[in-house]
Amino acid sequence: MAAYELALTVLGSGTSVGVPTVGCDCKVCRSTDERDKRLRPSVLVSYRGRNILIDTTPDFRSQALRATIDRVDAVLFTHAHADHIMGLDDLRPFNFRQRDPIPIYASPPHLDYIKRVFPYIFDDRPTESSKPKISASEFEFGCAGIDLFGLTFVPLRLAHGKGVSFGYRFGPVAYLTDHSDIPPESLERLEGLDILFLDALRHNPHPTHSTVNQSLKWVDQLKPRQAYFTHISHDLGHEQTEKQLPAHVRLAYDTMRVTAMVYEEAEGER
Repeated sequence: MAAYELALTVLGSGTSVGVPTVGCDCKVCRSTDERDKRLRPSVLVSYRGRNILIDTTPDFRSQALRATIDRVDAVLFTHAHADHIMGLDDLRPFNFRQRDPIPIYASPPHLDYIKRVFPYIFDDRPTESSKPKISASEFEFGCAGIDLFGLTFVPLRLAHGKGVSFGYRFGPVAYLTDHSDIPPESLERLEGLDILFLDALRHNPHPTHSTVNQSLKWVDQLKPRQAYFTHISHDLGHEQTEKQLPAHVRLAYDTMRVTAMVYEEAEGER
C-alpha cells in the first residue's frame, strides 16, 4: 500500500476582524503570546509538491510571505464573505511564476458573488494592467468530490447562521470554518478522521458561529484522533483556553503545521 504525507499549514486562525482587533485594548489584543496574533482564517494543504489554498483572505499577501508559499495549484472557497475572498487579486504573482491559470472552486451562489465583487477578473476584454488568471468551476453539495492532483476534496455543507458555507474533507483530514451547525448528512462524512478543524469563535453563543462547548460536543461525537479549533475571536486567550481543553483538542494558531498520512491501495489490492 502506497502512502504520502499530507501537510496543513494554518495561514490564519482569527475571526473576520483578526486579533488584535483594531482599536481594542483587551488582554488578548495586548498579549505578547504570538499564538494570540491571528490573521483571517485560511489554510494551505500541501502534498506531492502541490499547494491547495482554502480561501483567499484580505491578509493573503502577508500570509503567503510569512509561509514562503512559492506556488498555488488551486483554490477552494468555503463561502463568499469578505474575510474569505478579498485576497483573490493577490494570486497574480503566482500567475507570473506559473504562467497557467489557477483553478478556483466554489458553490454556484458563492462563485456568482465572487464574480460580482471582482468583475474585472472575469472580463475577457484586453487590459493594460495585470489581473489574476483563473479558471472557475462550480460544485454542488453531494458531488463525489473535486479531484485535485490525485487527492479528492469532498465539499461538506454547513449552516452559517441563515446562510450556507462549505467545509472540505480530504483523505483523513477535514477543515470546517464559519459554521453554526453541521447538518446530519455532513456529519456522516466526518467519521474516521485523523485531524478535524472546527469553528469555535468564543464561549458565548453567536448566531453564525459555533462556540467552544458546541464544538467539543462534535469532537466527542465524531472522535477524531486530533481536533483543532479555528476562527477564534479575542474572547479566547490561547494559553488560558487550552488549559480547559482535553489533550486531543487544541486551539489552532497562525503558522501551525500539522501532518497526516494518506494511504492508497495499489491496483492489485482492490
